[in-house]
Amino acid sequence: MTAIYRPLLEPFDLTYTQFIVLMALWEEDKISISELANTAGLSKATMTPLLKRLEQKGLIRREMSANSERQKQIVLTPQGQEISASSKAITTQAFCESGLSQTEAQQMISLCNKLIKQ
Repeated sequence: MTAIYRPLLEPFDLTYTQFIVLMALWEEDKISISELANTAGLSKATMTPLLKRLEQKGLIRREMSANSERQKQIVLTPQGQEISASSKAITTQAFCESGLSQTEAQQMISLCNKLIKQ
């Protein structure tokens, strides 16, 4: 999937993993790094450099949590929110290029989720 997404994300200067994190934030913005890592299926160690790059690109910012001075929330910037308008076209194109039927794609996602949970 990474190879399929690479040329589609190139105009946005995003990697597949960065795109996954943005998709998670489009679903729920202003969440902790731990929650974001869990939603995106990534380790906290992976998140730190990834979030730093997204912040340098102006797509996210870190804010202090209202609930805890020690915890930060990840918030989309207007620029990060703008990319969401193109996300459906990107995922649709990636799906078409995968050559999988909708049923096959759903089975693949289900199997990958099963592996992740073990």
